[in-house]
Amino acid sequence: MPKLGMEPKRRADVINATLTCISLHGMDGMTLDKVAEYAGCSKGVVAYYYKNKDHLTIEAFKSFLAYYSLKIESEIESTMTAGEMIDVTLKHILPPYGNDTEKRINVSQLDGIEKMFIPYEDQARLFLQFFSKAVLDRNLQEVVSKSYLADLHGIAKIFDYGNTKGQMSVEDSQSAAYGLLAMVIGLSFFRVANIPPANGEDNRYICEDYVKKFIGG
Repeated sequence: MPKLGMEPKRRADVINATLTCISLHGMDGMTLDKVAEYAGCSKGVVAYYYKNKDHLTIEAFKSFLAYYSLKIESEIESTMTAGEMIDVTLKHILPPYGNDTEKRINVSQLDGIEKMFIPYEDQARLFLQFFSKAVLDRNLQEVVSKSYLADLHGIAKIFDYGNTKGQMSVEDSQSAAYGLLAMVIGLSFFRVANIPPANGEDNRYICEDYVKKFIGG
């Protein structure tokens, strides 16, 4: 049994280790033994908090998706324009290309949201692993559905705010949000498959151009 008072840190270590393991070895290659090794604990500790691999996978997936919402919410300020709020959102859900391989996965809030981080390449690998499995796993589908419905609601609220403040002209905020999120998901898959735009630029400009159409009416 883990030491008294260590539960939050142990849980965080195990989730971070699980995401690291999935990124490096894939979903099928992730085992409780490997997770324990990356977390620096025994397999018994992992099993104490997460009863089996399926349970651990679902909790890790939830943490992976929650990471984006937490980062976005922590950076959006009420003084921002709607366009600036969308910029913050895109910065996290479709981040610019970057070389950050020396940093480690951390989706724990224990040391503050500002310390949470997922390296660019790990984000791409985890995205592919989780979503490919979600196609056939109803439990993972439910996690995706709940997360994306929340994302759609949040993006639509920004578009509505832009309309109210006269900063945007959006006829249907729900449809606009749906289009933007669908675009992000598609472009994310293109990134993983290494399919760049014809002009060779970072494909996130496609989302930025989409949003610009709503700004200024």
